Amino acid sequence: MKATELTIPGAWEFLPPRFTDDRGSLLVWHDSAAFADALGFELTVAQVNQSVSRRGVIRGVHWADVPVGQAKYVYCPQGAVLDVVVDLRVGSPTFGRHEMIRLDSVDHRAVYLSEGLGHAFLALEEDTVVNYLCSTRYAPTRERIVHVRDEELGLDWPADLDPILSERDANAPGLAEVRAADLLPRYDECHRLYQARRVGRSVS
Repeated sequence: MKATELTIPGAWEFLPPRFTDDRGSLLVWHDSAAFADALGFELTVAQVNQSVSRRGVIRGVHWADVPVGQAKYVYCPQGAVLDVVVDLRVGSPTFGRHEMIRLDSVDHRAVYLSEGLGHAFLALEEDTVVNYLCSTRYAPTRERIVHVRDEELGLDWPADLDPILSERDANAPGLAEVRAADLLPRYDECHRLYQARRVGRSVS
């Protein structure tokens, strides 16, 4: 499995090898050893989610308070998405930057997002399935959101897009409002969490 860190530190792309024969194909879309070799620790999985989306659905931009945060390993076994990583960590050298990666059932890429990074995706096909391996369980009181159309974020959605949003996502605040409310994660706190995990300590 090939692992590549993206331009945003703490975000990684994984490309699994695929094996085919006359029966069909097989691939390993998450390998704990390959993950640990790349990042220096094994992924803790506390919850596994699956979403099914119509074409044009956008989910995000979401993240969880740090600490404890929620890291995600995201994979698309059916259909295709434009997956978006947004650096929302105040004090990060790449704060405000985003990166978009196509995840689909052709190349079978997966993306890992460390705690403190914002996540969104656009479904490019009908009945697109996205699976998430999550490091912590969903906690509604710690879940945060910023609007996917926020001008300050400047996410590069397709020009002809007529997005389908949940009511919550459609009414999400902009980045300036979230920053003013001191709800953005802090890079130094995130970094301490990352370092502690690499040496096998827990952070509360």
